[in-house]
Amino acid sequence: MSETMGRRERKKAATRQALADAALRLFLERGYDQVSIKDVADAADVSTTTLFKHFPGKEALVFDEDADLEAALVAAVRERPAGQSIPAALRAHVIHAKLGSATPDPGFARFVQLTEETPALREYAHRMWMRHETALARAIAEDIGAPEDDIACAALAHFALEAASLARGRANPRQAVERAFDLLEHGWQAAARSGAPKG
Repeated sequence: MSETMGRRERKKAATRQALADAALRLFLERGYDQVSIKDVADAADVSTTTLFKHFPGKEALVFDEDADLEAALVAAVRERPAGQSIPAALRAHVIHAKLGSATPDPGFARFVQLTEETPALREYAHRMWMRHETALARAIAEDIGAPEDDIACAALAHFALEAASLARGRANPRQAVERAFDLLEHGWQAAARSGAPKG
């Protein structure tokens, strides 16, 4: 019985992956707005009914790692190296998760471009990312021994997650994220000293 369940789960996972892969390929080839749900289902050789059993809507086809995102954010706090501050750990995580490595994978760059240039995907990605705010705030509170609903922990979680959105459209997004985290790490006085000269 358990072996049968294992096969069934593997088949479901394979179908889900085939749908996500087909969707991303078609969106990159044709553009998000030019691809229908039926196009994706046909490309993965399943019915649209089957597609909706795996994904609630078209945007969700692009973002298939919601639980993994939350787990990674919480791990960035809980599993950071000894001596590293929580803002420093979140800075590194946000830069990696939202901007990629210093030498980006071309596939990741195309994915980011697709997301940024498609308003529906950009808004969905932001909502999905910010959904993890509560879990992150709790992990921060637990780490420092604060109450679960501590406002400072909630504020740090909120602004750490928003840093990537604030960097959107900037000439140097990485530098913008760095500046935002300088504020979270060191406070306004230090951030103001490191800013551009007045005038």
